Amino acid sequence: MLVLGIDTSCDDTSAALIRAENGNAETLSNVVSSQTEIHTKYGGIVPELASRRHIEMIWPVVTEALGEHSLEDLDAVAVCYGPGLIGSLLVGCAFAKAVCYPKGIPFIGVNHLEGHLLSAFIDGQEPEFPFISLIVSGGHTCLYKVDGYMRYEELGRTRDDAAGEAYDKVSKLLGLGYPGGPIIDRLARDGDPKAVDLPRAYLPNSLDFSFSGLKTAVRLAHEKNGLSNEDMAASFQASVVDVLVRKTEWAIKEHHIRRVSLSGGVAANSALRERMSAMADERDVTLYLPPVNLCTDNAAMIALAGYHRIAAGERSGLDLNPRAYLPL
Repeated sequence: MLVLGIDTSCDDTSAALIRAENGNAETLSNVVSSQTEIHTKYGGIVPELASRRHIEMIWPVVTEALGEHSLEDLDAVAVCYGPGLIGSLLVGCAFAKAVCYPKGIPFIGVNHLEGHLLSAFIDGQEPEFPFISLIVSGGHTCLYKVDGYMRYEELGRTRDDAAGEAYDKVSKLLGLGYPGGPIIDRLARDGDPKAVDLPRAYLPNSLDFSFSGLKTAVRLAHEKNGLSNEDMAASFQASVVDVLVRKTEWAIKEHHIRRVSLSGGVAANSALRERMSAMADERDVTLYLPPVNLCTDNAAMIALAGYHRIAAGERSGLDLNPRAYLPL
């Protein structure tokens, strides 16, 4: 089965082509057009500009992803239809429908979170079910118990800001620029993570997360102590990583599952990858870490999730509408 995946959920226009058979998938292409340069001057993503850029780039990106293949070769098209920015999602969904309708190609809508969850299966990894999945990105911070394809149980989610959102807001607060994640990760390497004792919202007896109060604590500490950006970045990052790793440990203990996957844009963070790997070694847990380029938004994960749903007999109608909010 040859599946084209399309993702325009936020500010990256992405298309990928996978060849899948008997549950195994080979990524033939994974093309991503970034809009970072456009949005950096505004300190964050401007939804209207994002959707307009998707309109400009969707066809060139899909053409590059197809390579020597044509639309007639496709067995299915999978597109992310939520959650995300509604204007951005509209572009990808409308394009996918336009491709499928005249040629009668099977069409399937995919939840963006399911794509991130299944990114652990790309690049030759074969996680064994069940496993615990931590998804950490700019819009989401969630823990899931994964019993099989299309069998997910939410264990916890953020009650306010996502971890990636906190990175961006703290970076802006410190005057460091956008996107905040890579900047703070880089500065933190030269800082002291114990320079200031920032709060950890562990929320006892819950696997939920909360990062909103941490931003206020960073601002107050920065104004009071006048620490360097390196020390503030290291202290902030230590607080976020401590909570993410500790909550994952709690999920392992509570559900007696010794397999964990880490995905989402914040999964590219070097400190989080190191701490999660150390925790896994200490607790004899198998950790599945996608390559850094597959942590951020990409269409290969959408194509893979779409393949499994198509293989299970699912199809989406051409009346499928994108959803800004779409629980998994």
